[in-house]
Amino acid sequence: MTALTIATRPIDGQKPGTSGLRKKTPVFMGAHYLENFVQSIFDAIGGAEGKTFVLGGDGRYFNGRAAQIILRMAAGNGAAKVIVGQNAILSTPAASHLIRLNKTDGGIILSASHNPGGPEADFGVKFNMPNGGPAPEAVTEAMFRHSVDITRYRISDAPDVDLARIGTATLDGMAVEVVDSVADYAALMESLFDFPAIRDMFAAGFRMRFDAMCAVTGPYAREILENRLGAAPGTVVHATPLPDFGGMHPDPNPTWAHELMAEMTGPEAPDFGAASDGDGDRNMVVGRGLYVSPSDSLAVLAANAHLAPGYARGLAGVARSMPTSAAVDRVARALGIDAYETPTGWKFFGNLLDAGRATLCGEESFGTGSDHVREKDGLWAVLLWLNILARRRQSVAEIMAEHFARFGRNYYSRHDFEAIETAAAETMMAALRMSFPRLPGRIVAGMEIAAADDFSFTDPVDGSVSRGQGLRILFANGARIVMRLSGTGTEGATLRLYLERYAPGPEGLDLDPQQALAPVIQAAHALARIEAYTGRSTPDVIT
Repeated sequence: MTALTIATRPIDGQKPGTSGLRKKTPVFMGAHYLENFVQSIFDAIGGAEGKTFVLGGDGRYFNGRAAQIILRMAAGNGAAKVIVGQNAILSTPAASHLIRLNKTDGGIILSASHNPGGPEADFGVKFNMPNGGPAPEAVTEAMFRHSVDITRYRISDAPDVDLARIGTATLDGMAVEVVDSVADYAALMESLFDFPAIRDMFAAGFRMRFDAMCAVTGPYAREILENRLGAAPGTVVHATPLPDFGGMHPDPNPTWAHELMAEMTGPEAPDFGAASDGDGDRNMVVGRGLYVSPSDSLAVLAANAHLAPGYARGLAGVARSMPTSAAVDRVARALGIDAYETPTGWKFFGNLLDAGRATLCGEESFGTGSDHVREKDGLWAVLLWLNILARRRQSVAEIMAEHFARFGRNYYSRHDFEAIETAAAETMMAALRMSFPRLPGRIVAGMEIAAADDFSFTDPVDGSVSRGQGLRILFANGARIVMRLSGTGTEGATLRLYLERYAPGPEGLDLDPQQALAPVIQAAHALARIEAYTGRSTPDVIT
């Protein structure tokens, strides 16, 4: 067995986005493509010599083959050890936990998150830092710089490692430790939540449905919900991870998790429903006949986190991405703690969590988490909801009604226009940005514009500045519009339109969100001229 140095040349487009590098699976399977990017990761972090890493992914097509290539590259670059999930399977939050638990030098996660999987679908690779969180912009920029100058990569010619067998093997002098993908994560969850109270709730007849969407969370949810908490067998559906996610779109929102939504609005609906995504870091929460938006879910979790043993001490602070509704800010004010507004991307929460300034974080894109790991965590959010339900002994609807009565309601929705022509989308955004100086004082859809800007963020911990993070239009009545082009797709551009209006109550707290937001939607289309630039008048997905 020999460490080989293979000559290569740069391949266009290896610039990581907010969650690593995502491309179509055939692109990653192309000659030198994966190898170039992985070598760029190692070069960007100062090499792999003598270091220990975590490796695993969500099981999508090419996951296993990619893991073997990365193992041989780690050995070829002189790594001391790689900890791998059994069969190369790890949810993203479980990988973050293993990085932190074992104090490794980082980890490589194979996932395109909530994007479809399969031979012609999507694949992704990202690097997480020693704190367990996604690489910050400075590191991803360094990866990109190395990718455009690369001339060689190093790889061992050793045979594949048996990743089905738990234990330690050797690959060209490097230790490969294959671990149970679920056990350490499940133990962490049991340390945070009141498992006896949740078990008692299930024993008393509480029913739930968890849709794993044929993705990575299935084994985790089955072990924790059914085996450890006593939920009825079959509570977890679509529980076996499949390379193409069974043809499902593993994005836990009302559009793609339509089977769960149909069950939760049906005559025999269980008490609680939830879903998670491709790599286990997103969540959707549904009560009987009631969808809970991610922004409202974050606010409710913050208001009730003290009911879980792991958060009984209280919260240091909360943080949300800028497009996420301000509902959690109102909870923070009531609790007397700080609330931070960051750009989109979980990596922006890392410094706040590491510095002890925030305990709970969330994004409107169905991501919620805490300082237990440095990733959003879908199953964690579901377990915190179960802990709250067990302690409060109320339904989801009752909890939401009391929350709105106390804090008012931030009506909120996201409209996604998917796979639109990139040049047209960028032209539309540029034109809207150019109009900003003329907007304050203008009346649109009966509302006066108070301000408009392109959001920038100065990290309160390290002083780093991130500009160009989303276009904001703020109205005098407190409503707002946010527009971004997403960096998580692999084809064309996705326009994300975020809409928000606050209702203080006591009246007007039970409207349909699209009805409540109708003037804001009308204003957004008029100001951005969405149909004129994109040819689209209606979104593909509404959440």
